[in-house]
Amino acid sequence: MKLINKSILTVVISLSTASVYYAQQTQDTVKSKSKDIEEVILKGVTDIAKDRKTPVAASNIKAAQIVERLGNQELPELLNTTPSVFATKAGGGFGDSGIVIRGFESRNIAVMVNGMPVNDMETGTVYTSNWTGLSDVTSGIQVQRGLGSSKLAIASVGGTINYITRSADMKQGGVIRLGVGNNDYLKTSFAYNTGKSKDGWSSSFLLSRQAGSTYAENTEYESYAYFFALGFQPNAKHNFQFMMTSAPQWHDQRYTSNSLGDYFKYNPSQDGTPFREYSSDYGYRTNADGKKETITNKANYYAKPVIMLNWDWKISDKSTLSTVAYMSNGRGGGVSDIGRVNGKFASGYINPTPGSGGHIDYDQIYAANALVDVNSPATASGTSTLIRRSSVNAHNWYGILANFQHKINDNWNFSVGTDDRYYYGYHYMVATDLYGAKGYKDNTNKNLATPNVITNTYDYKKLTWNPFGGSQPPMSDRLSFSNDGEVLWYSGFGQVEYSTDKLTVYAQGSVSNQGFQRIDNFVLDGSKAANGQINNTKTGFKNLFGYNIKGGANYNINEHHNVFANLGYYSKQPFMNSVYPSNQQFLNPNLTNEKISSFEVGYGYRSAKFNASVNLYRTQWSDRWLRKSMNFDMGTAGILPGYAEISGITEVHQGVEFEGNYKPFSFLEFNGMFSLGDYHYVGNANGATFDNNNNPIAVPGTDKNSTTLYLDGIKVGGTNFNSIPQMTSALGFTAIPVQDLRIYGTWRHVGKVYGSMDAGTFTKPGGEILKLKDFDLFDVGISYKIRLRDEKQYFTVGGNVYNLFDLSYISDAGGNYVKTTDKINPNAKPTDPDYGVTYEQAGQVYKGVAYGNKVFFGAPRTWAATISFNF
Repeated sequence: MKLINKSILTVVISLSTASVYYAQQTQDTVKSKSKDIEEVILKGVTDIAKDRKTPVAASNIKAAQIVERLGNQELPELLNTTPSVFATKAGGGFGDSGIVIRGFESRNIAVMVNGMPVNDMETGTVYTSNWTGLSDVTSGIQVQRGLGSSKLAIASVGGTINYITRSADMKQGGVIRLGVGNNDYLKTSFAYNTGKSKDGWSSSFLLSRQAGSTYAENTEYESYAYFFALGFQPNAKHNFQFMMTSAPQWHDQRYTSNSLGDYFKYNPSQDGTPFREYSSDYGYRTNADGKKETITNKANYYAKPVIMLNWDWKISDKSTLSTVAYMSNGRGGGVSDIGRVNGKFASGYINPTPGSGGHIDYDQIYAANALVDVNSPATASGTSTLIRRSSVNAHNWYGILANFQHKINDNWNFSVGTDDRYYYGYHYMVATDLYGAKGYKDNTNKNLATPNVITNTYDYKKLTWNPFGGSQPPMSDRLSFSNDGEVLWYSGFGQVEYSTDKLTVYAQGSVSNQGFQRIDNFVLDGSKAANGQINNTKTGFKNLFGYNIKGGANYNINEHHNVFANLGYYSKQPFMNSVYPSNQQFLNPNLTNEKISSFEVGYGYRSAKFNASVNLYRTQWSDRWLRKSMNFDMGTAGILPGYAEISGITEVHQGVEFEGNYKPFSFLEFNGMFSLGDYHYVGNANGATFDNNNNPIAVPGTDKNSTTLYLDGIKVGGTNFNSIPQMTSALGFTAIPVQDLRIYGTWRHVGKVYGSMDAGTFTKPGGEILKLKDFDLFDVGISYKIRLRDEKQYFTVGGNVYNLFDLSYISDAGGNYVKTTDKINPNAKPTDPDYGVTYEQAGQVYKGVAYGNKVFFGAPRTWAATISFNF
């Protein structure tokens, strides 16, 4: 970054979604005081929150911690030692981890790479598997909890995570690294930096490969990562930085959350303990040689390169302009089964014998598929053969951000700018394996005169998706759906700040317009259906206006004590699946922005040996929208399918957080955190009811076309089998008994854990949500540096053990809550042996959870070791 004035706290916008307000700039390096990210080269418009300046709750993970402690974990798991953060491996597949901050999941957390947003522009979600290469190139991570200091209307309801990568002008040198671990984990990488030349040129690159499997059954994977950065600083006024990175990968998944009882039933040892690694998402088939081959039913593959070009222009000693242009094209999708044969899905062919392993018998599926004549008019579409398909989710994403900063005087400065983006998403299905069938009959493409028999398949491990172009499969090879999503984003922002040695005050606001359009390739257009032309039926853009306003202040009482406060209000546009509900060409008539209000107060203490921060927060999330499918019993007229449009759902997330570190001696340091939250729904919610033709319909037994969700006081749970804890704590140490030897360990407690929930099921008063047993985990590690004669050359060896005591615990749970007092078989007859028997009576309870609940177990004891050579 350019030197503006060392005494000035400049306002810097990060690429596309600024994460911070105050960054004291030097020409090449932004270094921290106290606990901020150290030794991170920041270029372009990336910035970080400054301790005792930025009035937000923030935590930092330094580069040394990433290198020492990551091992074969997922990158978000490193954040588990920060307050109010909960990251799990979810199903356990490579890159399938989930993260929660202050009770909010990833779609409501702003995730950025050097300030560039990576939340999906249609759904807000973040897929860690798309960003596995970040572990190789990240120099630091900053987590801001709450609305944070971002100027833009981004998804920072729960917080902001900013991954700060390497820079082109790092010091000259390189590193070769080798890592091994449990389940055949193997990772190799090579990186080199040229340093900055006399002419102002610099470059950096990295290549890596990672392969193996995770602890869960049948979770093989292969991932590559590449990174290239090129910098050019022709003079003192201009600085250009180019960066490109990606991590193409495929991985088999454990996606299905099985009932707790299955982990006992299918344990091959039948020793009465849960088989935590169990997965029902694969099976075996006998090939032509009489040998069993493994077939995967759930998998993911993706490549998402990111390209950024930053230009910093020092107009004068008082004014600067930072501009960033970027693109991020994604290609890939997820694999699962579709259709039925003999009336059963793939899960219906699981061997039910206890101790059998509980895997899919593909010999039966192949045999049943072979008997189906897909060309017969009597063969029903989608219900006569069972195949494996890939649901493609590809996109092209382009953006530009410009930020002008001006110093008025020694205390006052302001910034204004614009953030503009364009996104086009492609969504469709193709077949990947016919499982012995002669084809798959599909009638969803209304542009085809007769049902389409699909015979072509695409191997998800060999798909050569070109992120910068390439051809898409023809419409005749697509099944189930084919639609596109288009998003236009325009925004403007501004901020004014006042700063002295003791006091920093800011006020800022932003406005944004998001336009959504849905394009359905399978919708019939009578004027074109006759000659077989495809009609890309467009809904037209629906424009939604949003804004936010924020303010905050930090006051340094003296060199040890400081206090801060912030507040904000955010009018947030809904996601695309709310604009066009149930993935249909139908505009939601009840669209309204979600409203988020938040305030926070905090206190900090800093000294040579002890640092601590305490903060209190409260966030209210109102006017959430939910579409709930319903079946209406119309008496003699039968069952009428329909839905309800639920609006007015309100959540409150509030709590207290503590974070601190104590260094009694130069060779010993302790770090700790504690967070206690209260996340619950406030009030009930009502919604209008409709049939599937979008006609209002009265709920049977009433004269009202409305329904009620009884949510008042219910604890907030996650979605898609992600649990949410409301209490976390951690205590760790780092010891250096001799020079270059580091020993570290961490104890982590997770409590008040609530499983995922479907708010739409609370149609009667008195609903409950599953609460899991608290758990405690211990991780340990060691590293040693072997120095050579040349001080720039050295070896580093290290190792980590996670879940040291091999604790068996449930990390995630979901589905309908089954109580221990519920009957195992509510449909049992009086003559049946299990008639009236509850889970509790049958002894089918594990750590307070009935066997009927769907769960994921946390990882057993795992390990990783690394050796690297720096030169």
